[in-house]
Amino acid sequence: MLLMQLEAREKFSFLQLAHYLARIDNSYGEREDEVISSYCTEMGIENIDSFDIDNFCLEENLNNYKSQRSQRIILLELMILIHIDNDFHVNEKDLIKKITEKFGFDLKDIDDYSQWGKSVAMLYQVANIFINEEN
Repeated sequence: MLLMQLEAREKFSFLQLAHYLARIDNSYGEREDEVISSYCTEMGIENIDSFDIDNFCLEENLNNYKSQRSQRIILLELMILIHIDNDFHVNEKDLIKKITEKFGFDLKDIDDYSQWGKSVAMLYQVANIFINEEN
């Protein structure tokens, strides 16, 4: 929905960031994988086969988002990934705080972003139930 508005370089950076976020709580699962796959479909890029969390540089990644618009988009979309497993883990909170500080956003705004992400994640799960429903 929003990710197609990113520039090509930002899309590939976002994919790396999403993989990092999905693994930061040490519980990468099917739901996270589905969301990341849908991100790739939306952005029109291939998912990566493997992700090395130890070689990921957050600071370098965050430098790739130049406009506030792009920065807001990635924060909103990351909130969906965070809430898809119904657990806002402390490591995920710390990461969002770092991103927020780097981009110079107000933490109060991030609460609204989180609520939006929680709502979208819930709707995503309901849509999957409807789609996979047997008659």
